[in-house]
Amino acid sequence: MEYSSKSNLPQESPDTPKITLFSNDLKDHTLRRIKQLGINHLSLTGPPIPWEKSVIEAMQNKAEEFEMKIGNLMFSGFDEAVYGRQGRDKEIDLVIRSIKVAGQVGLPVMEYNFYAHRATEGYYQEKGRGGAGLTAFDYEIIKDLPPLREEGAHNLKTMWDNVTYFLKAVVPVAHDSGVRLALHPNDPPAPISRGSEQIMGSLDGWKKLVDIVDSPSNGITFDCGVTRELGHDPVEVIKYFGKKDRINHVHFRNVYTVIPSEKYTEVFLDEGEVDMFAVMKELVKQKYPRLIYPEHPPVLDADRENPFDGISSNNYTGFAYTTGYARAMLQASLSL
Repeated sequence: MEYSSKSNLPQESPDTPKITLFSNDLKDHTLRRIKQLGINHLSLTGPPIPWEKSVIEAMQNKAEEFEMKIGNLMFSGFDEAVYGRQGRDKEIDLVIRSIKVAGQVGLPVMEYNFYAHRATEGYYQEKGRGGAGLTAFDYEIIKDLPPLREEGAHNLKTMWDNVTYFLKAVVPVAHDSGVRLALHPNDPPAPISRGSEQIMGSLDGWKKLVDIVDSPSNGITFDCGVTRELGHDPVEVIKYFGKKDRINHVHFRNVYTVIPSEKYTEVFLDEGEVDMFAVMKELVKQKYPRLIYPEHPPVLDADRENPFDGISSNNYTGFAYTTGYARAMLQASLSL
């Protein structure tokens, strides 16, 4: 006889936030492990654009075998549009075709990035409690690195021109298709990344982005960790974007910031500068109904000894901690 939960604790519903994990594949053993953590909604990297309806439906059917739904797919493959180069219109057409497929199959959110360059070279690992691995960033490591040949160097005006051209083409299609687009902020939010300025490297940039095309389909991935890395209060930022209905996905993590935008450490959810309970309470208060991803888990010994490549970072035990913590915050918030 299979066990059936009969918990009296508040549970996820269509009108509440929903905890998600990012899966690297749809293999049975991966989905089993994710489901064992109580996950009902998956996030995944989508196939190469343009998406085909049959492929996305097959992904959805596989998730449903494990009583999960796909709530967010990431898309990429439009670098010429990011850099405003020849061929961008062809790439934008591929994105539009993918958005239409998402609408046809009922996929609610498509997440993407618009980096001129992501300054991952500035990451390094620090030791946390008990020797756990924590991700840290220091702008000093990368501030003098030259532009990469395939990317070039781009000023802020050029990048805003490029994203405006992109959004004006794709957001109306997303709106008509019932699909929300979620642009992730720069992470890390370095001031300059290999010679390029970044449109999503500041809170003012986030605000400017959502006003380019006035639609709930033109939204952001709200990341309370990046918000604090920039030196801002995550709860106040939730209020701003929640009132506009522009939070289309959420990343849930904590940090300790030394120099805003330049030097910080991603820490355990229970020990950083962000009041994670206040963040969750505000999301519930705003009636945010989409996914919350407790990402970037600490690296624990159990995962060093037995990494699991079915999920992002290979840190299954670390994700068990972040998932459990996020669910406790959600249930406590729903109980108020």
